[in-house]
Amino acid sequence: MSTTTVTDATFTTEVIDSDIPVVVDIWATWCGPCKQIAPILDQLSDEYEGRVKVVKIDADTNPEAVTAAGVTSIPTLGFYRDGQRQDVLIGAHPRPDIVTKIEELLV
Repeated sequence: MSTTTVTDATFTTEVIDSDIPVVVDIWATWCGPCKQIAPILDQLSDEYEGRVKVVKIDADTNPEAVTAAGVTSIPTLGFYRDGQRQDVLIGAHPRPDIVTKIEELLV
């Protein structure tokens, strides 16, 4: 399983109403750091398949979802459980930092 694309129309269904934890990647095509973490998120999506969902939201085309996620800068990774954001990472972070946040979602 790879990352799922989320839009303004599907944010509530895919993130808020999800029955498993969700990592929300808010990115843009022009964002270099966003491109740096994309392969890491694809790998983690596969590794945590069935336990955590990884979704991507294009900040430029989905302003409602970006506002709902409380984003002020990109890339932003939001970590959601039971419809609530539990934590956030702003900027490009190394894989171990992202894994730590995912593991915290699963506790």
